[in-house]
Amino acid sequence: MADTETARDLPPHTSPPGTTIDHTLPQLPVAIFETDREGRLVAANLAFRALALGGEVPSARTTPWSNAHPADRATAEAAWRQANDTESDFSFEFRVWHRDGRLLWVKVNASPMRDEIGRAIGYAGVATDDTETVTRRSLLDRLLGVVEPSTDAVIILDRNGAPVYTNEGARALFGANESVDLIRDPSVRGLLQTIRDQLPRELLTSSVTSKWSGEVGFRGPDGLERILDTDLVIRRDDLGVIEYWGGVMRDVTARNHMQSELLRQATHDGLTGLPNRILLLRNTADALERIRGTRGHVALLFLDLDKLKDVNDNAGHDVGDALLAQVANRVAHATRPADVIARIGGDEFVVLCNGSIDEHSALELAERIRLALSGKMMIRGVEVDLTVSVGVSLATAAQLEGISSSDAALTLLRNSDAAMYTAKRRGRSRVEMYTEAMRVEGAQQKQLAAELERALANEELRLAYQPIISTHSGRVVGAEALLRWDHPSLGRLLPAQFLHLANESGAIVPIGDWVINQACTDTRAWLDARLVERTFSVHVNVSSRQLQEGTFVERVLAIVRSLDLNPHQLTMDFDESTLNDAQSGTVRSLQALRRFGVQLALDDFGVGVSSLTALRACEADVLKLDGTVARSLGNNGDDDPIVRAIIQLAHALEMQVVAEWVTQADQLHRLRMLGCDMVQGYLLGEPIAAEVFAARTMRS
Repeated sequence: MADTETARDLPPHTSPPGTTIDHTLPQLPVAIFETDREGRLVAANLAFRALALGGEVPSARTTPWSNAHPADRATAEAAWRQANDTESDFSFEFRVWHRDGRLLWVKVNASPMRDEIGRAIGYAGVATDDTETVTRRSLLDRLLGVVEPSTDAVIILDRNGAPVYTNEGARALFGANESVDLIRDPSVRGLLQTIRDQLPRELLTSSVTSKWSGEVGFRGPDGLERILDTDLVIRRDDLGVIEYWGGVMRDVTARNHMQSELLRQATHDGLTGLPNRILLLRNTADALERIRGTRGHVALLFLDLDKLKDVNDNAGHDVGDALLAQVANRVAHATRPADVIARIGGDEFVVLCNGSIDEHSALELAERIRLALSGKMMIRGVEVDLTVSVGVSLATAAQLEGISSSDAALTLLRNSDAAMYTAKRRGRSRVEMYTEAMRVEGAQQKQLAAELERALANEELRLAYQPIISTHSGRVVGAEALLRWDHPSLGRLLPAQFLHLANESGAIVPIGDWVINQACTDTRAWLDARLVERTFSVHVNVSSRQLQEGTFVERVLAIVRSLDLNPHQLTMDFDESTLNDAQSGTVRSLQALRRFGVQLALDDFGVGVSSLTALRACEADVLKLDGTVARSLGNNGDDDPIVRAIIQLAHALEMQVVAEWVTQADQLHRLRMLGCDMVQGYLLGEPIAAEVFAARTMRS
């Protein structure tokens, strides 16, 4: 609709603005308009009114931007004035509210209409809905705002592989300062070609494949090899021809190295660098899988160092660690090149015998390893006397029927472990081949060990006391406390049946503390009831494991003081092996106990290889003569000189002598004649419960 007021102001020789629009193109779908020199609408078709004016009919003062968002009007007017002053084209974008509540972006483009002499008499223009374009541009700007500073390399290539866009991450990756440098640099194209050469062939040839993710190798401008985690998108036209490439690349070199290191740490021992239990079982399963359907064998050798704890406790863990490293080195030299050596525990090593192996060869290899790890070793200035127990287990293809290789590997490891424990029980420093009987025995021993852990809490442990009699007065001067286990299903068990399990598991420490406390408690009761004399002393057997405990001496003295006992009323019995352990702290613990008044008794003297020097250094109060030494006393007298010499030696060292296992009256008579001070054995009394011991002592 024409603005008649505006039309009257126009020169008479001109056609009024808006005439053509109003009368010839009112239904044109393109939004068109005309304005006067002041920017006021003189004509606007229905499409323009719907887009820019919210459907309203323009008034005499309506401009193309009258319905614009308030924030956009002032800017639009300023742009109009600048264009009008110079009689140049006008272009502007502004927001308008649509009748449905949407906020649209309208783009206006207008050019001057001129009279016959070239003066601008108004403007004619079109308006378009530019919402989608502006939105896309806005999103692109935001995207670029995120992408540009990203440490990930973002790059867009043309169909020929030349870069057309790169962000800061890409420029840093390829060593370019500016995007233009990267685009023009021929070396960059060479690097990109190297990456492209590693892509799957179908990605380049297929007209369908448009996405790919993977890793490619790359040598950076610094010359270092890198790994790029790449996500690639390819844009193709309707004919399947590549238009451009888009890629995001991340330098994952450090991450991959870290993952590799974590994987190595998860599968290898940190101290020795050897495979750990996880990798050993995996390798064993693979080896077992290879022998399926063949006549081959797979062997495992389970190595357990004897007394590594003593080294750690007395020489320090740094020496213990150095010892383990030396062990790994010696095992490597003793085994074959194809064999796999693993460390699966503190002092436990396993050798997987790869290649041809049979029972004889496996035993030979195990013995070679045992010899390599036997003898004295100098570790950081400390002399270590090393021995190892070895268990061997063998698997054949026939044994794999109906079982997975992973399960078979675990079974093979358990079998070699059982054989190793058998070697330890049979004296240590030996090799044992696994048998089915070992499995049954091993299972029983492990079950018994588990039950022993609960025996103390379940009050299944008991003490029995065997009297020690003076050969001079015939009175009870002491008693040996002997441990008994009243097992709920197996009945009463003697120490020989379970004490080795306590030493291996460490349960001997709390059990030993209980024995000392209970023996001292019973002694206190007997003293209070005046059933024994104040010179009475209770004998308690103590192991090297207990003596190595750092607070053992303090715990013993605390028990003695809490019961108001004289320290000499407690005697610690220990055997010769304790004295022979030159590197252990057992001797120091014994000496400390003696300084505080606790008596010491060297037990089972005469059955081992005794060191007189160590015997003298120990300064024990009592020497307990093993029963096997004096077994034939009183029969033919052949043992008299030996026994006499031992008794005289003990007396010379100011030690009293107790003879054990006295079962015959003739033995007792000869021991009294030879100067033995005290005796114990079934002739004089069997081990009995505390209450029974008290009653018999009262009668005596």
